[in-house]
Amino acid sequence: MTKSIQLTDLTLRDGNQSIAATRMTREQTLRILPMLQRAGYTRMELWGGAILDSCIRFLNEDPWERLEAYARILGGSGKIQALLRGQNLFAYQPYPDDLVISFVKQAVESGVGVMRIFDALNDERNLTIALLATKAYGAKAEAALSYTVSPVHTVDYFVDYARRLEEMGADQLAIKDMAGLLHPTDAVALIRRLRQNTSLPIALHSHTTTGVGLLNAVIGMVYGVDSIDCAITPFAGGSSHPPVELLIVFAEELGLEHGLEKRFVIQAQAELFRIFDELKTHISYHGKYYRPVMFEDINRHQVQEILRLVSTPIPENMETALALSRTMLKELGYPDYDDRIFDSQIPGGMLSNLQSQLRSMGRDDILDRLMTEIPRVRRDVGYVPLVTPTSQIVGSQAAFNLIMGEEYAHASDEFRMLLRGEFGRTPAQPNPEVVRKVLGEAEEPLRYRPASYLMPVLEEPVRLPFVRTHKDLLLHFLFREAADTFLKNRYALEEV
Repeated sequence: MTKSIQLTDLTLRDGNQSIAATRMTREQTLRILPMLQRAGYTRMELWGGAILDSCIRFLNEDPWERLEAYARILGGSGKIQALLRGQNLFAYQPYPDDLVISFVKQAVESGVGVMRIFDALNDERNLTIALLATKAYGAKAEAALSYTVSPVHTVDYFVDYARRLEEMGADQLAIKDMAGLLHPTDAVALIRRLRQNTSLPIALHSHTTTGVGLLNAVIGMVYGVDSIDCAITPFAGGSSHPPVELLIVFAEELGLEHGLEKRFVIQAQAELFRIFDELKTHISYHGKYYRPVMFEDINRHQVQEILRLVSTPIPENMETALALSRTMLKELGYPDYDDRIFDSQIPGGMLSNLQSQLRSMGRDDILDRLMTEIPRVRRDVGYVPLVTPTSQIVGSQAAFNLIMGEEYAHASDEFRMLLRGEFGRTPAQPNPEVVRKVLGEAEEPLRYRPASYLMPVLEEPVRLPFVRTHKDLLLHFLFREAADTFLKNRYALEEV
């Protein structure tokens, strides 16, 4: 039987989010989606993440209508993947079970075929309701391992977590390396161990922020993952994902079927460059990097050498292969890697936001100090992986510490919630001195499943003139003021 690899396109969700601050409009995405369909992608992540918030807050669009437009184009074929933050859905708080169930049901009815579900703390209790609801309403539930590096986060830790997710009923697994922290040597070890200890299909999601994403994708092909997340140039590379143009060449060199029509990929690339220019005010990379990448531009000798090195994954070979893969990306016009992330561990998109926020406050002078303060705050809260919402919570607290001139003199409500266990179990025990300073002596961390104490919100009718459908109601509960403003404008209602 011919071996194959599934290349999952993330251009219109995570590529858009990582490169263009999620400012791609529905009209722009609809110019690309038929091209992706013709190219032969069998799975595309098109929704979730920051899409819903950006739609209502910046684009004046109904995110449900965006999803349903995608489903119409794709024929309701189950090709649509969405990203969901477990019990947190899309906000900085846990939501009651009834809201999670209702949201998942509506998402599946509107077109989601695969729900990728993760928890920032890798607390499987926060995945339970969303996972069961996804399966109950007929979609596939992909459970993700939020990858990070710490004394706690060993290969054994992630393998044990994967086993628990499989026992819970996950249909497939994803290694979610959101900041590009997965060193290629560790990638080999993790993939091998997951293959040995689970029977589920495995997806690999590794950002190129630190320059490891491309080589990790190649390692995934060689060592047996089932699908690899990627994006199309110019929404690939940098803080996004490995370019599909390169992955196609690696797959062909390995004799792996990928199912994509290269000419349609290039057509999509050309249109994406036009959209890239249209969004230039939101793209920090614009005018600095990127040029069209044709398949004949890719150095086959470099491809072959990387594959030779990876076939014997000793440390020396992996370091050489990593340097060569970074060189490939640079020679083809992709942004250079940022190795500061290995220390700070913050995702590339968050780094850009921090820089922008500090600049607007006139405090960009503290950025270098902030890059060292973030890991310290992360350690104090139990080595939490830095992904939404924990990346924002930890990053903000680190900034407060520096601006106030005293550690933990001011703590946000979300930081307090994190210490109390309202987001779930932290991987390690938080620093008890920090807990006492922020919470006082009286408060005890939660000992039970987060959100289990939350009362249902859908039992009582909501009588608001701008909440006219169940989808409106879900937006109202998820995004509150932002959603209410959007809905009032949508229905041309006066502010009262």
